[in-house]
Amino acid sequence: MLQFDSLDGALLVDKPAGCTSHDVVDRIRRKFNIKKVGHCGTLDPNATGLLIIVLGRGTKLSEKLMSDDKVYEGDIKFGEATDSYDTDGEITATLPVPPLTLDQLNEAASAFIGDLQQVPPMVSAKKQGGVPLYKLARKGIEVVREPRLVHIYNYRFTAYAEPIAKFRVACPPPPNFPAISFTFTRSLLERRLMRVSSGSTSSNTQATMTGSMSRM
Repeated sequence: MLQFDSLDGALLVDKPAGCTSHDVVDRIRRKFNIKKVGHCGTLDPNATGLLIIVLGRGTKLSEKLMSDDKVYEGDIKFGEATDSYDTDGEITATLPVPPLTLDQLNEAASAFIGDLQQVPPMVSAKKQGGVPLYKLARKGIEVVREPRLVHIYNYRFTAYAEPIAKFRVACPPPPNFPAISFTFTRSLLERRLMRVSSGSTSSNTQATMTGSMSRM
């Protein structure tokens, strides 16, 4: 096992899908045999991309790093709805996709810019009673979630090739953050885009930027 007398600073980790942010922290803690390790914001287990890990005295940077703005990118598939808003959930509806243009999608997405009330979906890292919602969802438990005020700086689609559209979201840190948990972007899109389409699910959601640090 690697042993260090002192290891201080921050690591930029490209988190893979399927593991939690805590899993990454635990693996680094065991890999380098150090106790003081933390992460600067929780990503959903199925989300990928930039996760900032702080080590040793670098943990003092956590508050500053968590206060930086965030950028996420991902794909939306139209014509298919699931109970989790992503491709891992159970399909609840399969419907034809009407003719859509990039301009129509961006017009719909523009409704998200600014302040809005948001109810988190069950499949997210948002905690209730100290338990992540996705853990309750895995047990088939659904709880009442209160809407919360969030803020979006920018929400736009960058490409569309039926039935897949690529999106980019920029948002602030907590408390008005629509979550480092990316499932919030899914619930936002579902609520608005049902007006222009038949249903949607998301996939390949990635954290691409935190402040001046970006996923390369």
